Amino acid sequence: MGSLGAFMVTDSSLFSRLFASLRRSPAAIVQWFDADYMPEGADKMRATPDRVDWMRCIPFIILHAGCLGVIWTGWSPVAVWTAVALYFLRMFAVTGIYHRYFSHKTYSTSRLGQFFLALWGGTTVQRGPLWWAYHHRHHHQHSDDPEDAHSPHVHGFWWSHIGWITSKRNFPTDYTKVKDLAKFPELVLLNRFDTVVPILFAVAVWGFGWLLEVYAPGLGTTSWQMLFWGFFISTTALFHGTSCINSMAHLMGKRRFKTEDDSRNSFILALITLGEGWHNNHHRYMSATRQGFYWWEIDITYYGLKALSWTRLITGLKPVPKSIMEEAARADHDASVVAARRAALVHPDYSSLRRVVPAAIAVATVNAAQMTMPQRADDPAIHKDVTELAHELSKQNPSASAPSDASGREFMS
Repeated sequence: MGSLGAFMVTDSSLFSRLFASLRRSPAAIVQWFDADYMPEGADKMRATPDRVDWMRCIPFIILHAGCLGVIWTGWSPVAVWTAVALYFLRMFAVTGIYHRYFSHKTYSTSRLGQFFLALWGGTTVQRGPLWWAYHHRHHHQHSDDPEDAHSPHVHGFWWSHIGWITSKRNFPTDYTKVKDLAKFPELVLLNRFDTVVPILFAVAVWGFGWLLEVYAPGLGTTSWQMLFWGFFISTTALFHGTSCINSMAHLMGKRRFKTEDDSRNSFILALITLGEGWHNNHHRYMSATRQGFYWWEIDITYYGLKALSWTRLITGLKPVPKSIMEEAARADHDASVVAARRAALVHPDYSSLRRVVPAAIAVATVNAAQMTMPQRADDPAIHKDVTELAHELSKQNPSASAPSDASGREFMS
């Protein structure tokens, strides 16, 4: 059920199956409005096997089908740019609020500020803040092992992207895993009735379009046009942008840190998600407010949180510890040495550059990190990776001789 085919069913029995589910599962309909309504109990739901629950698919079908409304309403520059703006404003809510605050508490705020942030996060249509935080904390605890609900290595790409959300077992919120949040009744209320904020938000978007239609007709924007662009299209894009971290951030990109999972850093995903693409950084140290550890690792969410801290709405942004930055510098340095050895093996004619290029890269790396480079990597696992890679390259190109340890020390000095 983790394949694309599970989401592309087109036979005539699909709708009959949906309606049959409706007749058999009145509780599931109630759960669309009351997420904590579980007559059979949350533990029993979590014990069910992973499979697509078609009742859970209906809201996603409606969301995606709503995008087709633009066929009848058309578009206007105001509607399109509103959709773009709402995508980024709510992506910030996912990354900066649901993720970096509710899931990891990387900064602090007041109780009133926390409630405001929860309302903002509710507009993303990604369930309640406690449900989101519970599942994300569970992901870090079991990343890329069989217990991980959305690991692409365990369940496949499409299941990690969207299928896991439609599974009945992933619907309940385990409040015992988020006790620090569950002690606030207002957050529990928002989490329980997690469709209230999205519905009110959709009505507000429609109302904004109506105001423009009545009082600024020259803009060519209508209420329904604004609803389809500002809510349905923007929300659908937001959902898939967020899901890219689940499905792709453990498949594409580079690994700076040797974490136990397969998390990776991706510049492209960082742009789509306002900084979440530096996923390997985050899995190495999840308590830092920023995920782009260096200035060239663009992290728009962190910039936004820094700006919010100037208003005193949030405080206590947690930095990346010096020890983690030193570890990053060693990893980047060793990666540059491996790259130099690879170049020497693949292009023996350029071996004269071995004394210059690795040293230049290593010095640039350390200078950028603004710290003193250690003469030797302290982590035996990193040193082992360099040796193993050089050995593999020498087997691939037996005609070229790998540089000895002595020469390695020579061109690093």
